[in-house]
Amino acid sequence: MSRATNAPASRERRRRRLERAKGFYGARSKLFRTATEAVDRALRLSTIHRKLRKRDFRQLWIARINAATRAEGMSYSAFMAGLIKAGVTLNRKMLSEIAIQDPEGFKAIIEVAKKA
Repeated sequence: MSRATNAPASRERRRRRLERAKGFYGARSKLFRTATEAVDRALRLSTIHRKLRKRDFRQLWIARINAATRAEGMSYSAFMAGLIKAGVTLNRKMLSEIAIQDPEGFKAIIEVAKKA
């Protein structure tokens, strides 16, 4: 009896893995083993970086709000504390967008925070 190798399934498995490595540099897109390692790493890092992206954006929004509040002579922490006391429930993303797009509106929000 001849030896069974399961060749169609093995070939399909390799093809799928190399397809995922398309666009990688050099051997990482051509050779199965290096492609496998590269794809595994890419998948692992994509999960980690999805989490980090949220952190990075929050950091950006805080920096923008801080710059806008300091231009009005107030610190970021005092501004946020004032907003919480005043019961304003705008998130940092919206506050940073308002600070960029509508400086007059942001000044009004700062006044609300100062009064509180």
